Amino acid sequence: MSNQDRSSVDGECCSPLIREPLTVDWAGDLARMFKALGDPVRLRLLSLVASHAGGEACVCDISPAFDLSQPTISHHLKVLREAGLLDCERRGTWVYYWVIPTALQQLSSVLDSADPTAVMA
Repeated sequence: MSNQDRSSVDGECCSPLIREPLTVDWAGDLARMFKALGDPVRLRLLSLVASHAGGEACVCDISPAFDLSQPTISHHLKVLREAGLLDCERRGTWVYYWVIPTALQQLSSVLDSADPTAVMA
């Protein structure tokens, strides 16, 4: 099942964790995404790409923020791509990255345990 197949359906009120157990496949997909984000460098990379003007960033824009070699940064970006969190496109000699919004929505919604019917104090 693809990430897009699991986007929230109108009318769903709460986290999939609260409604029903995750399927084996979905749990595997989510675990890959969470594992990719478990590294501080990758979490920062995702944040830099997501917050960059225009919603995409060239590897040349984000590399200076790290005291790491370019091959190491490329490796971390590859892990994020393979986890389904980023996508990219080569433009000339540079590669541009952007966040896949549905992936972030899945990570967010699966952990959101808020009860929309609860009254806020």
